[in-house]
Amino acid sequence: MFAVIKTGGKQYRVNAGDRVKVESLPNEVGQQVTLSEVLAVGEGAELRIGAPLVSGAAVVATVLAHGRHEKVKIFKMQRRKHFQKHAGHRQNFTEIRIDSIA
Repeated sequence: MFAVIKTGGKQYRVNAGDRVKVESLPNEVGQQVTLSEVLAVGEGAELRIGAPLVSGAAVVATVLAHGRHEKVKIFKMQRRKHFQKHAGHRQNFTEIRIDSIA
């Protein structure tokens, strides 16, 4: 059984037992999270697609860790103008484990 969930403005296809890094959530490590924005649920050949959400569907997950992704380097330059600008960005994430799809 799989589900397509939406969290943090992104969509993820998840199965029970998967570990997924999603946008930062305010929950503590070890706490359970219910993700109610389920766009689709499928099992085998059967697929239920919401319009836009599947009614009554929810995904229960456990927060495993909080962290930061690898640094993305940003470099801007204008040729012949002696202009160079360096910057970097590290996005926060929350790692969750999908416990069940209901």
